[in-house]
Amino acid sequence: MTPMSDRQAREHVVSVVRRSKTSFFWAMRALPEAKRHAMYAVYAFCREVDDIADERGTFADKLARLDEWRREIGRAYEGGPRHPVTRALAGPIADFGLCKKDFLTVIDGMEMDAGDSLRIADMDALALYCDQVASAVGRLSIRIFGEPGEPGQRVAHSLGQAMQLTNILRDLQEDAGRDRLYLPDELLRAHGITDGEAAQVLVHPSLQAVCGELADVAQRRFDETERALDACDRRRMRPAIVIMEVYKQVLKRLVARGWRRLGVRVKLSKAEKLWIAFRHGMI
Repeated sequence: MTPMSDRQAREHVVSVVRRSKTSFFWAMRALPEAKRHAMYAVYAFCREVDDIADERGTFADKLARLDEWRREIGRAYEGGPRHPVTRALAGPIADFGLCKKDFLTVIDGMEMDAGDSLRIADMDALALYCDQVASAVGRLSIRIFGEPGEPGQRVAHSLGQAMQLTNILRDLQEDAGRDRLYLPDELLRAHGITDGEAAQVLVHPSLQAVCGELADVAQRRFDETERALDACDRRRMRPAIVIMEVYKQVLKRLVARGWRRLGVRVKLSKAEKLWIAFRHGMI
């Protein structure tokens, strides 16, 4: 691989992050260059496989494309990556000891999202899904941050769970439009919701109790993250802290808005995200 190819790969993943307009950008931009580009490459990988799950197409075609990403991740570990994203990942894999299993776990999670509809059986299945699409990314990230030990692992697990639960609560209406319902059937039935139609679930009077229970779980995971961070080098973990603070604010606003006005979008402004990043020393 020529130096120009390396540079083009880095430019590609930076462009992916910039186009996404994600909070992630503000949490990562002040990292040292090697860590910053490693995180951009991880994010770009997640964007690639997530887009496959979300785009139009048959389930079989999506599975085939995700399988190709499994092979491409394999090539990244074997020294022959072809895609710009995996070329950008090759250096970080070696430099930070990123685990192949975590990349493959993310792809497993995307397979769950690739079907025409989605239902979650129970809280254990929901925790597994959150691990696949969020905590696995956290496990990659903490290695880049320099906290791969047990406290960092606990941060990856609990923060990933909290973030994904917050995403689920934030995106209820959007996901229902795709016939995706991440509220576990077990929890719905416990609150008297037996109609499996996503649109009907969202207008059921007991939805507030279901969402309130999941919001409580998300808050407990944030609290666990705070305790785990106390055992870490908080300077190294500043990007995780910034992301945590952004998502905590989103959860707080969701709870304040309630679950009867799902059309009222909850988000933080660019200025608010910048302030959080500034307050925690990332800009």
